[in-house]
Amino acid sequence: MHLIELKNLYKIYNPGENEVRALDGVNLAIDDGEFVAIVGQSGSGKSTMMNMIGFLDIPTSGEYILKGENVEKLTDDQLSDIRNREIGFIFQGFNLINSLTAKENVELPLIYRGVGKAERSQLAEDALERVGMGHRMTHLPSQLSGGQQQRVAIARALAAKPPIILADEPTGNLDSASGRDVMEMLYELHESGRTVILITHDDGIAATAKRIVRFQDGRIISDSKENDNGNS
Repeated sequence: MHLIELKNLYKIYNPGENEVRALDGVNLAIDDGEFVAIVGQSGSGKSTMMNMIGFLDIPTSGEYILKGENVEKLTDDQLSDIRNREIGFIFQGFNLINSLTAKENVELPLIYRGVGKAERSQLAEDALERVGMGHRMTHLPSQLSGGQQQRVAIARALAAKPPIILADEPTGNLDSASGRDVMEMLYELHESGRTVILITHDDGIAATAKRIVRFQDGRIISDSKENDNGNS
């Protein structure tokens, strides 16, 4: 059984004469523990794809099967619950709340999951220590550099120990040294058993992934796994 399976997925905006096919019949399977880079230029469909995988948007048609369960049949509450439990998000824009400290930002998804105060505090501290931000727990985002803010965002994605990490252009707003640090952290997460899905337009960053899925005009035009020693 695949961890994630997308079957004939379409996302169509403005159906009719001027329709935009953001996803145009996508078929993709991702197995537990893979590190996959989804690559394409702006407008290729890769971010729409991430939104589908992360339950941030729903397809126009097609099937999304997560751990053997067709998500189409789930209610909004069930989808939110799965998103909180299964998926850690890392965004290009960090998406930190400016009025909260680093630690409070990391605790936020744990509050949604109903984790008790003491455990929440411990999980947040552990996650911040893990990304080298243990000494900046009480700092606000405005007191941190871009690289430090992205480390906090990674800690937030890690704290609940989700099995899937979705990283959308996580190095996009960072200098090259901070970007390398972030990529190293993603590899460490992968080594620890997480499934990592990296969305990027940067071929250099994508080249380090074990599998590269390339998007163009809402379609997959290449998948390195399928070209790998004849395995598909």
